[in-house]
Amino acid sequence: MPGKPNNARTIKVNMMARVEGEGALHVTVCDQEVQDVQLRIFEPPRFFEAFLQGRHFSEVPDIVARICGICPVAYQMSAVHALEPIFGIQIPQSIQLLRRLLYCAEWIESHVLHIYMLHAPDFLGYESGIEMAKDYPDIVKRGLRLKKVGNQLLTLLGGRSVHPVSVKVGGFSRVPSKRELETLIDDLLWARDAAVETIRWTTGFEFSDPEQDYTFVALRSATEYPMNDGLVASNRGLEIPAVDFEQYFQEKQVTYSNALHCLLNGQSYLAGPLARLHLNYEQLSPLVKDVLSTTGLSLPFKRVSQGIVARSLEVLHAIDEALDIIQQYEAPNDAAVSVTPRAGISMAVTEAPRGLLYHRYQVNEDGTIQAVKIVPPTSQNQRQIEEDLRAFLPHVLDRPDEEVALGCEKIVRSYDPCISCATHFLTLHIHKLPA
Repeated sequence: MPGKPNNARTIKVNMMARVEGEGALHVTVCDQEVQDVQLRIFEPPRFFEAFLQGRHFSEVPDIVARICGICPVAYQMSAVHALEPIFGIQIPQSIQLLRRLLYCAEWIESHVLHIYMLHAPDFLGYESGIEMAKDYPDIVKRGLRLKKVGNQLLTLLGGRSVHPVSVKVGGFSRVPSKRELETLIDDLLWARDAAVETIRWTTGFEFSDPEQDYTFVALRSATEYPMNDGLVASNRGLEIPAVDFEQYFQEKQVTYSNALHCLLNGQSYLAGPLARLHLNYEQLSPLVKDVLSTTGLSLPFKRVSQGIVARSLEVLHAIDEALDIIQQYEAPNDAAVSVTPRAGISMAVTEAPRGLLYHRYQVNEDGTIQAVKIVPPTSQNQRQIEEDLRAFLPHVLDRPDEEVALGCEKIVRSYDPCISCATHFLTLHIHKLPA
């Protein structure tokens, strides 16, 4: 190829397998220096924001749940929290607690799936969770049982474990009795012990990717570990309500991807468990703090591969909080607050398992949706993923192709990225350009 030096190298991932969505990775290297990194998301647009236009507000929770099969609750919660201020309704504490409980269920099942089946094989040298199960059957069984506990809680609260159907603006279509919730206590108590063992297991992995001085962004609350409430905060001094989100965070189109990059004042940042832990350590349950203190690790985690530990800590927190909510739960008199439509604009941010999820809605007087904006976690993390790869690659470019592939897989997978709001596997091929 005329004009190409002998030492030029192109690293390509033409298709990322085992993901919800379609994406590729292209890296250009010359003289052992990384020239360009592009996380290319070429999945066709899904048009959910357009689908919602003209729909009645009551349809929104069921529609947005279809955006992701792993974190549908996050989409439902951001939607109802954005819509309810427009209608001027106040949600009773009992309903708010049930919403946190539903979020706990999603964090458990989503985090556990990633920890055990999608990320741990990278650290232990296996191509998949299935391969890992041959040598670690008890560990994989523990992970599957842990995920099942989250699914059971989702099913009880949401009507089913995938795309729940009970969430509505104003509350729920049905709420469980205290006795129904108490049937899960024994499983949750087992899960709490299993979550402690998960933390001890994941902290024993080797984290060899470069440390980074991240800009962490997450919700921060003075009273609780953030799920549905809090200000959008960073470790650089940002602290704003959801209404100001678009003043600071801008989406940018790049030529090589169908997914927008969301930047904070033009800069990359990291959202998700690592950010939540750093910004909200004081709101972790005492049990989580105690277990963390025994690991020899301290916050902030500066390696993105330590996200597997962060998720393990959040699983324990979610289980601990779920038990606390169930023990204090008293079923509300009504499953939902009545809603009278009116025109308005409002927005909300909640914490999906993978990070901040922003929704903005403009509603007409008859309750139909006029305009929608949704900013998912992966669009916020895309640029930081590229920056992490740019920092990591110089450390491995002198190694065989297989090692470079595995290293890049671990970096990308550490984010548990959603492409169509999802994740998870990278097969890397390295092509050396001829003279």
